Amino acid sequence: MGSHQNENNPLISQLSASPKGDFTGPEGCIPYNLLKTEHFLPAIENGLEVARGRLAKLRDDSSPVDFENTSLALETLSEELDLAAEIYFNLFGAEATEEFQALAKEISPKLAAFSNDIALDEKVFARLKGLYEKREFLGLTGEQKMLLEKQYKGFVRNGALLAADKKDKLRELDKQLSLLGPKFSENLLKSMNSYVLPLEKEEDLEGLPESAREALAATAKEKGLSAHWALSLDMPVYIPFMKNSKRSDLREIAYKAYATRALGGETDNTDVARQIATLRFKRAQLLGFKTHADYVLIERMAGNPQTVAKFLDRILDKAMPKAQAEVKELKAFKEKMGDGEDLRPWDFAYYSERYREEKFSFDEEELRPYFKLENAVEGAFKLATKLFGVCFEEAKDIPVYHSDVKVYRVSEVDSGNYVGLFYTDFFPRATKRNGAWMTPLREQGYFRGVNRRPHISIVCNFTKPTATKPSLLTFDEVNTLFHEFGHALHGLLSKCTYRSVAGTNVYWDFVELPSQFMENWLLEKEVLDIFAKHYKTGEGIPPSMIEKIQKTRLYQTGYAALRQVSFSRLDMAWHAGDPSVVKDVMAFEDKVLEPTRLLEKVEGTATSTAFSHIFAGGYSSGYYSYKWAEVLDADAFAFFKEEGLFNEKIAASFRDNILARGGTEHPMELYKKFRGREPDPDALLRRDGLL
Repeated sequence: MGSHQNENNPLISQLSASPKGDFTGPEGCIPYNLLKTEHFLPAIENGLEVARGRLAKLRDDSSPVDFENTSLALETLSEELDLAAEIYFNLFGAEATEEFQALAKEISPKLAAFSNDIALDEKVFARLKGLYEKREFLGLTGEQKMLLEKQYKGFVRNGALLAADKKDKLRELDKQLSLLGPKFSENLLKSMNSYVLPLEKEEDLEGLPESAREALAATAKEKGLSAHWALSLDMPVYIPFMKNSKRSDLREIAYKAYATRALGGETDNTDVARQIATLRFKRAQLLGFKTHADYVLIERMAGNPQTVAKFLDRILDKAMPKAQAEVKELKAFKEKMGDGEDLRPWDFAYYSERYREEKFSFDEEELRPYFKLENAVEGAFKLATKLFGVCFEEAKDIPVYHSDVKVYRVSEVDSGNYVGLFYTDFFPRATKRNGAWMTPLREQGYFRGVNRRPHISIVCNFTKPTATKPSLLTFDEVNTLFHEFGHALHGLLSKCTYRSVAGTNVYWDFVELPSQFMENWLLEKEVLDIFAKHYKTGEGIPPSMIEKIQKTRLYQTGYAALRQVSFSRLDMAWHAGDPSVVKDVMAFEDKVLEPTRLLEKVEGTATSTAFSHIFAGGYSSGYYSYKWAEVLDADAFAFFKEEGLFNEKIAASFRDNILARGGTEHPMELYKKFRGREPDPDALLRRDGLL
């Protein structure tokens, strides 16, 4: 590729020109305003070329092996490549045209191949092994030891000890897998975007609050339909419809559309899911593991599939009686309302809402006016200031990739020291995948000789503003905001040396602790009083409403726990056995989910084809992590409740031992430093009223 083209590519030219080896904008921010789709492939190829040069240098180094020339050299080998890939894959999820998505077919295999070039290099591994074997005598810091151990295990887990013919086989498996993950995402996004249900008549909207009607009107306009209203499968449109529409026939149509996403037709994921699981199984076996779950869990707090199964069985055992009682109660309520027939899956959300309204005089829609998005964001910021001593100021000088995105400079309240950049991207659009996630645009830690501060982004799909109202969130959406903000704090407050062990680079059944911990604060009056103000009058949320929120906390906790267990069991079923025996995905799912099923199965629907957490995210054999981390977060928050909600000493300990330390120590050691003991395994069951 010519140097002239490099000069016009900010992903290449800015990095090579900058004395600090960073982008040239404020805080080394990503120059989104200059980036074009055609910049990514050359930047990836340029990054590969630079990294291959460093790999050759490392391989041929004849000087005695030490931490700097081996472990640190490996850590900094592909810095430019990592950065370009991080930017690309964030946009792949958040702002991807079809042309941009198509690039993944070229980029993913190149990255997988290079990853294998490193992991399967015998000379490099020999150097690393030599260093690892004498690690106790090198005077390394704890973090350096952790990095070295992670690197050594990474090599072994990625085939360094395999014979040459098996290494070739591994390369082939990784190449195939690198294409299938993006394919799964692409199919799901296309399937979601292609569905729309036009609603022509006023009676199609029966039961819907004004906010839901406005969202349906906006959807029809967005999709260019002649109908006044239209239902899409975007969460902020779909969920309020399912909770409030009196029209059981329309709820059934919507439910079946949602439960058949990427199932059949051009965007079918059944075979993609089966192929991914089967290739993972073959890969694990090639590396000497019984199953993919055994391979994954050796690097998790749980340790092995048996521990996960036992953990899930205990929750199932405690949650099932409560969940059965909840469903029985709901059926009785439905009959009382004169809707005698059985409770169907598309009835559940609707009658749950009506029953909650009757039982607690609680109407979720009454809360919306108090949860204006901007106020909720401000509330999260103020809580972070109170607990962890950091403040957020909007940064108008930082370029963004979409007009919905806002950026904030984060700094220490006391010293004014710069902490990092925080990006937010809150509304659904056709170029964004569903769900909510946090992503590091730039990890904290060592980059081209400088220990850099992080740039962190959260991406969500919240209720959009309408012609007449700002974005007014449901309580669930505020919960999601606080959850993702917890992940963001984990990334932002990281104080490590090396990127590979910084921020959220921790065991995946520990990574949900900061996020789920932050959700707890939303049930506290002191926190709601900070930001829950009526968007028109500015009046604070009434104490009676806060009481209702607190009282409904245990509403259907059995059902919710069972739902999480069912997803976790499905994940383990795909990954803790040999998935090549799965001939019929729906029959396979039915068998797995039967023990957790409370409502009648709807024929012709599936979960796996849209289960992007495990097939296109990083959660394969790890979906149980949400429940596992709930034990930690329940126990951690109980500490605050015991010692004082805003106890400075405990908040500082949480920041210093959990948020700042990344993966520099085993998570259980970090937790014990914070709590003074191991977590109480019953903390979660107690909190959810399941004991």
